[in-house]
Amino acid sequence: MLLVIDSATAACSAALIDGEETLEERYELVGRGHAERLVPMIEELLRGRRPRAILVDCGPGSFTGVRVGLAAAHGLAIGWRVQLSGYSSLAVIAAAAEGDEIAVALHGGHGQLFVQSYAREPLLPLDELRSLPPEEAAASASAARVYGSGAEALVSARGFGQAFDALPRAADAALLPPLLRSLPARPIYGRAPDAKPMQ
Repeated sequence: MLLVIDSATAACSAALIDGEETLEERYELVGRGHAERLVPMIEELLRGRRPRAILVDCGPGSFTGVRVGLAAAHGLAIGWRVQLSGYSSLAVIAAAAEGDEIAVALHGGHGQLFVQSYAREPLLPLDELRSLPPEEAAASASAARVYGSGAEALVSARGFGQAFDALPRAADAALLPPLLRSLPARPIYGRAPDAKPMQ
């Protein structure tokens, strides 16, 4: 039994999965307040059960949400002495999408979009994760079907395609191939830090 934790975006979710089967899940759109909601959600989900491993969304997404999820995952993994690994928020959206080739676009702050394209069968990234203004993101993503919170902005900037609003969901991690759910459990920020070193 695997505990999946996802709080990298406005959605907050946790799921228990076994292979490709979701045993139970909790999912809420919280916007903010992941720190207050996530641990009670996990406790409610587990009801005394102990997973054999933990999988966590490493981002990109909300700086705070990513850190909250990773902190909870690391704390539980240490306490239970279980294996911990991670996955990308864009990959888990792609895993639940439909189409032979799709693009994923998430709002990334500062008016930019996190964008990455995926082949679906098998699920594989076709390019590197980038953080770009909508016009540049539109030029870099050719797939007709675009998923994510930034899908409408990308399709609008590009002038063609279909936009599907979507956020990561812990239960969808069951759809990820092993390679895409075995990342190191550390933040994927998707762009350089805003803070600059003092000169």
